[in-house]
Amino acid sequence: MTQAPATPRAVRRRHDREIVALAVPAFGALVAEPLFVMADSAIVGHLGTAQLAGLGVASALLMTAVGVFVFLAYATTAAVARRVGAGDVRAAIRQGMDGIWLALLIGAAIIAAALPTAPALVELFGASDTAAPYATTYLRISVLGIPAMLVVLAATGVLRGFQDTKTPLYVAVAGFVANALLNAGLVYGADLGVAGSAWGTVIAQCGMAFVYLYVVVREARKHGASLRPDIAGIRASAHAGAPLLVRTLSLRAILMIATAVAARLGDADVAAHQIILSLWSLLAFALDAIAIAGQAIIGRYLGANDAEGAQAVCRRMVQWGFAVGVVLGALVVLARPVFLPLFTSDSGVQDVALPALLVVAVSQPVSGIVFVLDGVLMGAGDGRYLAWAMIITLAVFTPVALLVPSLGGGLTALWGAMALMMAMRLLTLWLRSRSGRWIVTGATR
Repeated sequence: MTQAPATPRAVRRRHDREIVALAVPAFGALVAEPLFVMADSAIVGHLGTAQLAGLGVASALLMTAVGVFVFLAYATTAAVARRVGAGDVRAAIRQGMDGIWLALLIGAAIIAAALPTAPALVELFGASDTAAPYATTYLRISVLGIPAMLVVLAATGVLRGFQDTKTPLYVAVAGFVANALLNAGLVYGADLGVAGSAWGTVIAQCGMAFVYLYVVVREARKHGASLRPDIAGIRASAHAGAPLLVRTLSLRAILMIATAVAARLGDADVAAHQIILSLWSLLAFALDAIAIAGQAIIGRYLGANDAEGAQAVCRRMVQWGFAVGVVLGALVVLARPVFLPLFTSDSGVQDVALPALLVVAVSQPVSGIVFVLDGVLMGAGDGRYLAWAMIITLAVFTPVALLVPSLGGGLTALWGAMALMMAMRLLTLWLRSRSGRWIVTGATR
């Protein structure tokens, strides 16, 4: 007896279940990551202002170094998901191991570069004379944990490729708890000060990496996949990740330019900018969770040679992105009387932030679609287009943002430029999604 084809409503429900099952745990894991820095700050902050300032500088350096190599998660997710969709689990694990070996090599290179240059890097980031020694101490110890952090990124990509976002959530929560306990014990119990906080974080990161490696190695042995480094495979992983590295660097350049412009507008403006940027980053976590689901699901559909299914789930995720963006925008508008006083009691800063905050709220639906399409193209392995699209966006945003102070615009105008940046990203990503050129089926792109 022939089975009746699924109705459009049934297909949408199936896609919804897939998206929710991946996005919700992914959001939890994403939110847990910045809690590491928050825990360190809360514990070190009681040691003194200079210690906290030193931690701030060192953390900024470390987060920049790790954030630049987030492609280890993105590229690995797409590659592994394709192999999973094609039904070749052994090759999927082998692909993941190549990403993990690449992470270890990059981590070793960062250690070799950062240890001797730590004082110079701290000075470059503008640490004061009193804060610099603490920043250098924290940086030199914490950099030892970077290989573990990068392994966590790559291994997270492996699990996402296998459509598993729950394990990363559990590991992230356990890592946060361990980090907080270790820091408190080493900073105060062992009286190690800033160094204790750094060692606590390194130990927690290594523990997380060990758990991920245990899971991946167990699956590799189960399916007979090799664990040895493969030069050709590592090179292929680096080649796939290079365009995403360019994309990430371009996006970070946009955020740095926006902060630099805000600093030229005055103290109240830059203070308000930092508050809004922190909210913008929090909203990005929610939208990025859907993008992560997109990476995993799209890669699997394309690997299974289901181009029609990939297009259908892409359309559904765009609807999700828009809807979540509308909800987030409404929440920003409703919460603004409570949100701003949490960060500052300065009425001048609040007055500057309020209209810019409304710009952020209005642009959230656009951001929702942008994040989703970004994830879809990543899942399709369309990194080269994403790199060029972000370079074009950077080229459009930079002159507009730099003109804000000279034309007498304030923070609202600057965040208008940020909204323009998101609109430009929407245009480039929408054109690509409409063209269908991102749809390349098979176990490899």
